[in-house]
Amino acid sequence: MKPLALCLAGPTASGKSAVAMLLAQQLPVEIISVDSALVYRGMDIGTAKPSAAERAAVPHHLIDILAPTETYSAAQFVADTLALVPQIQARGRVPVLVGGTMMYFHALRQGLHTMPPADAQVRADIDARAAQLGWPALHAELARIDPATARRLAPADGQRIQRALEVWQISGRTLSQWHGDDKHAAPPAANWPLVSLEPESRAWLHRRIEQRFDAMLAAGLLDEVRVLQQLPGLHADLPSMRCVGYRQAWQALQNPTPGCTVDDTQRSFRATALAATRQLAKRQLTWLRSISSRQVIACDQAGAQVEALRTLKALASSAHLP
Repeated sequence: MKPLALCLAGPTASGKSAVAMLLAQQLPVEIISVDSALVYRGMDIGTAKPSAAERAAVPHHLIDILAPTETYSAAQFVADTLALVPQIQARGRVPVLVGGTMMYFHALRQGLHTMPPADAQVRADIDARAAQLGWPALHAELARIDPATARRLAPADGQRIQRALEVWQISGRTLSQWHGDDKHAAPPAANWPLVSLEPESRAWLHRRIEQRFDAMLAAGLLDEVRVLQQLPGLHADLPSMRCVGYRQAWQALQNPTPGCTVDDTQRSFRATALAATRQLAKRQLTWLRSISSRQVIACDQAGAQVEALRTLKALASSAHLP
């Protein structure tokens, strides 16, 4: 049986999970999470992790598979997904990849590049310079070294700026040079049908992001991060704590502004985290719009869920999925 799955992508807060759960009421579905934060245990509120009831109703995969002190890569995601898809098919069910970590989708559809591995000392040196100068200054440095990569990164995106500078320092080649060199690229793993939930109104998405984030705050996001901070070996530079929302919460709790009240700290954290989430959504949409083969559903229009379900079911039928 040829491994085949459906992909449902979209920016954060676009309604992907709701569509997937509705699809599961009409087709025998198992969901593979395409989310670099959902892999971590104990990170439930800030990731909008599916509830226990949802996971009992529909099998979910690649959720709660690691401690927050561990790391997970796009290569691991591809390997895990390629193992899961035929298993799900063998059970007579439809594998549906759902999420917004575009690097994972990219690894499946475009292949991975064999770049230099991480170097702890180089990263520590870059982090020390960032602490002294700030990430925007290092972003400006990257713009001089590798303009193409700098253009697609936000000035405060420390994780990706760090990796771009690290690759340059280790290899003497820019990240864009590595990406542009086909001899370093693995072949695509899978080019499965992709349905993309994209709003026509950016303001609609921003309202959804704000509403969802306020619900996370009310549910105890800051308390969740306080508990995580007590875990041995967990620190702010690990990938888990660089996830949007968690990074800003860690900073707010670790380095409160002197003289600020608890309410002041929460308001400042909220504003910073919302800005970072909007930037994330912008990057996600930019990546999605680069894929001409995707099938777009305007998720802010009336009847969007019905249209998305109709499209996914038609794709499943044409692919002879169960």
